[in-house]
Amino acid sequence: MSDALYRLAQEAGLSLDWVDADGNPQRLQEATLRPLLGALGHMADSDAQAAESLATLLAQRREAGMPPLLTVDQGQPLDLSRWLAPDSAFSLIFANGETHTGTLSALAQLPACHSCGYQRLEIAGQMVTLAVAPPACPSVAELCAPARRLAWGLSAQLYGLRRPGDGGLGDTAALAELVRSAASKGADALAISPTHAMYGSDNQIFSPYSPSSRLFSNVLHAAPAQVLGQAAVDAALARAGLEDEWQRLSDLDLVDWPGVSAARQALLRQLHLDFAQAAAPLRDDFAAFCAEGGEALLLHCRFETLRTALLSQGLPGDWQAWPTLYQAPDHTALAQLLAPLSEQVELQAFGQWLVARCMDQVQATARQAGMHIGLIADLAVGADPAGSQAWSRQEEFLSGVTVGAPPDILNRSGQSWGVSAFSPEGLVRHGYRAFIEMLRANMAHAGGIRIDHIMGLQRLWVIPRGAGSQDGGYLNYPLDDLLRLVSLEASRHNALVIGEDLGTVPEGLRERLAQRGILGMRVLLFEQQHGRFIAPADWPRDALATTTTHDLPSISGWYTGEDIHWRERAGHRDAEHTAGDLSLRRREAHALREALEAHSGRALDEPEALLDAAMGYVGQTPAPLVLLPLEDAMASDQQPNLPGPGDLHPNWRRRWAVDAGAMLDMPRVNHRLYGLAQARRSAQDSSHD
Repeated sequence: MSDALYRLAQEAGLSLDWVDADGNPQRLQEATLRPLLGALGHMADSDAQAAESLATLLAQRREAGMPPLLTVDQGQPLDLSRWLAPDSAFSLIFANGETHTGTLSALAQLPACHSCGYQRLEIAGQMVTLAVAPPACPSVAELCAPARRLAWGLSAQLYGLRRPGDGGLGDTAALAELVRSAASKGADALAISPTHAMYGSDNQIFSPYSPSSRLFSNVLHAAPAQVLGQAAVDAALARAGLEDEWQRLSDLDLVDWPGVSAARQALLRQLHLDFAQAAAPLRDDFAAFCAEGGEALLLHCRFETLRTALLSQGLPGDWQAWPTLYQAPDHTALAQLLAPLSEQVELQAFGQWLVARCMDQVQATARQAGMHIGLIADLAVGADPAGSQAWSRQEEFLSGVTVGAPPDILNRSGQSWGVSAFSPEGLVRHGYRAFIEMLRANMAHAGGIRIDHIMGLQRLWVIPRGAGSQDGGYLNYPLDDLLRLVSLEASRHNALVIGEDLGTVPEGLRERLAQRGILGMRVLLFEQQHGRFIAPADWPRDALATTTTHDLPSISGWYTGEDIHWRERAGHRDAEHTAGDLSLRRREAHALREALEAHSGRALDEPEALLDAAMGYVGQTPAPLVLLPLEDAMASDQQPNLPGPGDLHPNWRRRWAVDAGAMLDMPRVNHRLYGLAQARRSAQDSSHD
């Protein structure tokens, strides 16, 4: 490898060496490195080209100067020697208008700031935002302080909830019913699947982890009656001729995403038409929402409207394949095209207003019902490169690569998720605008946030678009800056932060997250060592505990090997590999049963007895929070998502047969939750011994 290529890889932020999930050292090969650099915008097909790209990159950094936003920890000085001379005069303007003046130290350090928040720093003729972060995010103990207990909650796939007349998809009204029921059992939290904005015009992408934008919400989940009243919704259904279709969708066992999307979009159009007659306070609130949403909301609504218009003309849905004049959000031709479509743009904003106000109501319901945390939102690791967020924030996204993972404990073949990621350089250049607004959007209607694949704050496995997952490499991110911003926004929103740290975790990252008060995740199925399951008392205190996740089998399904049989049916594994998988699973299942029987002190002959014991097992851990997925609360043997190719498994489509408000009152479920609550109290008592 030439010196120019080596230096270019380093300056571009790529890790040439890394350690895989099995602890084996790996090295990025030159045959992979060159196309990967090209996909990141640094052409390196030859050594001469690599040298030229390196020179260009270094020159751009010199010209950029001091970035528009700097981060620092509360009470710590900030080294500015990279850009400024010692003893430079400065003015620091706080959010309350108070101004502090002074000079940098002899080492060109800004004195420590003890006031957290976004301050304005004027120095050397420049205006810079200074983000002063608290040492840690709010903890479960702080949020649940009035209860003085180890907390527990549930996790649910929002789309799968059911209520009478819901039109075939879980919505915020069903979520509110589940929240009230869970709170009555003593739950402090309800974690939900991502509610990010999908595509409104042709909803063919069902995964909530492949959104169009993580700045806005999926309008299909709104229950408009929560804002407009049931009479308005009933009238709109009748006027739009949707009553029969609404009932058909409501009766289905699986979500019919295209059918639901068409019906709910038609309902929204009718409600928007009727909204002109709505009471003045509602119209005023909508106007205030649009004003507060500003440019970001306007661009999202324009994108959805433009995409629908271009699809109707036979053009593709991917904005990167649109005519050039429509690819730039600020192009004058775009405004001209959309001028006759102002009502459609407003319709998009109307849907966002409805779902935002509905989510606000659910979180308020959770707190009023006694939950100390309430909803925990799920922040997907990336966004669809063809979607709204990538279009509106192009300079802050990487257009030539998608995100995935190398082979790890979750998937031994590696993964390519098909979503795009932030550009580290673009984030710095724009003052982390896209990252901050994303955090704010996802903390706005919740008491906590789960950051999917939190390893992405340090590094992401990026793959040239169209290549296989094995052709990727690790791209590094400004971890310190991102952690400070997470801590600051969590403090401003008084929100719990959970980081999904499953898979290939860089050495030392979990310790860094713990220092910041970000909870990791520990899953019962993975908590094994040397063929034995780790005893509850030995689980960590800086991670939440759960039985499973949306990408893994339920406890019942795992114990019987249902997921293994599904993989064979879906064509992921052949009969020979399936036999081996089942043999291994029988040994693991035996080990789990031994651990549960030893812990509970009784024989577990019935499947549901084993499941109940698993609840007590995770409940007895010292984890500050235990989350029980509905799949395990309900003793289901099915899982929401089976990662892998094909569509035989009904990923993201399963609906519960029981109404959301009645699920937890079923005798066996109620008994299971009571046992979990008891286990939490017992763990709390043990922590004081």
